[in-house]
Formats: sequence, structure tokens, C-alpha cells
Amino acid sequence: MKILHTSDWHVGKVLKGQSRTEEHTQVLAQVIDIARDERPDLVIVAGDLYDTAAPTPEATRLVTRALTALRRTGADVVVIGGNHDNGAALDALRPWADAAGITLRGSVRENPAEHVVDGVTRDGERWQVAALPFLSQRYAVRAVEMYSLTPAEANQTYADHLGRVLGKLAEGFTEPDRVHLVTAHLTVVGASTGGGERDAHTVLGYAVPATVFPGNAHYVALGHLHRSQRVVGPCPIRYSGSPLAVDFGEQENVGSVTIVEVTATTAARIREVPVPGAVPLRTVRGTLAQLAEIEPPEGWLRVYVREQPRAGLREEVQELLPRALEIRIDPELVPTPGSGTRTAQRAGRSPRDLFADYLGSRGHADEDVRELFDELLEEVDH
Repeated sequence: MKILHTSDWHVGKVLKGQSRTEEHTQVLAQVIDIARDERPDLVIVAGDLYDTAAPTPEATRLVTRALTALRRTGADVVVIGGNHDNGAALDALRPWADAAGITLRGSVRENPAEHVVDGVTRDGERWQVAALPFLSQRYAVRAVEMYSLTPAEANQTYADHLGRVLGKLAEGFTEPDRVHLVTAHLTVVGASTGGGERDAHTVLGYAVPATVFPGNAHYVALGHLHRSQRVVGPCPIRYSGSPLAVDFGEQENVGSVTIVEVTATTAARIREVPVPGAVPLRTVRGTLAQLAEIEPPEGWLRVYVREQPRAGLREEVQELLPRALEIRIDPELVPTPGSGTRTAQRAGRSPRDLFADYLGSRGHADEDVRELFDELLEEVDH
């Protein structure tokens, strides 16, 4: 059978005030074109369809149309919720999804059978997917309890809970003539972040070892990390990555989807298909004079200005580089907090004096900025 694995669409993303709806429309159109060309038996969307738990009607319309178009290619479609998605809101779309022939699982349900999806390809090959949406720490404990497994101990970790839940979902991975698949939205120890993920859900207690996945799985389709990559483990494990760079930290990532060809008796063959539809993200550095001389690269820009901070500097940069979305003073020019400065005493001092101390600690002596602060303070006071 052939599988198209994609994830982390983040539809509705606004990058420093810039809507990316047009880019998402182009990127998802290319994903659909790839599905038409490749004719997969199964499309897996491994979470983070949206960038926010409260997507706009426009974002919802774009996602539902994309999923419908993927289904119309003839492929079965299995979708799970990610940490950016509102699992309950996705589950509210299940009547629509069921009518469209799409399997949608936004959050973990009490019945584990809800998360085990069976299917048959056009050629009669049987497959089964254990589909696990994103689980927070709290709901991981609840899921373990719901499934009547060993009671959670106080010293058990998030990884323990995830391992138990996945083990329960994969109990049926025993038939030798069926392709066994897992899809989940989580962080695996040792994998590389893409640069734009939500930190709280990628580090510390949220990282799990690859050993939580069953060794008899033919392929594990992961979402959450935005860089396409293979993960070493007891079975073939892979992040498809986001089909477009979500933030400037991901500017080196190459958007793609993953194509997997596998049978019940042969190892998975995996390849990436690029998705070049998004506007590139670029970073430039220099003084104002240097920025005035460069040929601006194509795409949205992050600019590190090698000038001392002053009022109006941002506007001067934007006049030179209209596609600059993020403008910062070059970190090399910003003093490290605490380096050669003492923390100012706050008691009994005016806001203006405290702000002046702050500016001094940051190497910022522009009197115009102090005057702007005075105007703002006076406006707030009155």
C-alpha cells in the first residue's frame, strides 16, 4: 500500500502581523496535486491542522476543503488533533467528516476502539492505524485511567502514560497479513525541532523515547516537530515536517510531504516530495548603509540591524526593506543583562527615572525615546 504522510499545516498562521492564508492555499493545493499524482491508498494528517485553538471561519473552510479534496483522490484519510488544535472543536466536526468518508479524531475518547481505524486498499490489502491525538500531561493520566490499565503512580512520567496508551491501541497488531500503522502528535527524544514549535510542548516532560512505539508497527507517522526527519527506534518512525516554514526559526527547512510504500511482509520504502508553494523566509544583517546597498532577497524578511537603538529606526528599515516583518537590533550589540550594570533600586523613584535606567542598561541613550515615554505616561495618567 502507499501512504501520504503530512502534518503541521498551521492554517491561520499570522507571521508578525502578516496573514499567510494565500500561502496556505497554494501549499495545500500542491499537497492535493501530489496526492492526485501519487494515488496513495491512505493519507495521514498527523495534527496541528490549525495554528490556533480558535480558527477563523476562513481557516476552517480552507482545512475542510483540503481534507475533502484529499478524500476525493480516492484515498482514505485519517486525521488527528495536535497541540495547537482544539480537540473538542475538531470532534464537533466528526459528523461532517464521517459523511465525507474522513476519519477525524480530535481528542482521546473513553473507548480505545475509537482510535483504532481499519481499512482495505483498492487492491485488497488490509491495514490498521492506531490514531493518537495530542495528549497533555493531565489528559495522559486520564487516558490511562479511562482505559482501565494499571493505576497511574505518582512517580510515573508522561512517557510512561503514553507508552501504556499506545500499547493498548496496538494490541491488535498481531495479524501477519495486515499493515500496522501508528500516527501520533508528540515529541520523541533525540529528534530535532524545526524552530517554530510551542516550546512548552516539546521539552522537559513532554519528550518520550522511541521505545513507546510497538516494534511490530510497519510505520509510525508523527506530527509536532516541523523538520522532516527519521527517528531511530524499534520500527520505521518519521516526522513529515510542516509543508511550509511556520516561523523564521524554520527558514532552512524544506517543506515536503512523505510518501511511504509498504506491505505486510516488506519493509517501508520512504521518500520525500517537496512542496515549494510558500513564500521563503530570510534573515539579513547590516547597518542602514549596508541594508540600503543589498539586493533584497525574495520572501519575508527578518532584519538584524547593526545600529544603536533609537526612535524611528524601525521605520527607516521598513522604508528600505518593505517586506521586513521582524526588525531587531543585532544581538551582538545588545548588552547582556547584568554585564557591567547594577539593578536599579525601584522604591521611591519615578517611572521616568526607572525607564531611563533601563535604557542605560541596554545601551540606549536616545532622548527622543525618553520623550515618547513621557508622552505615553502622561496619557495613561490622565
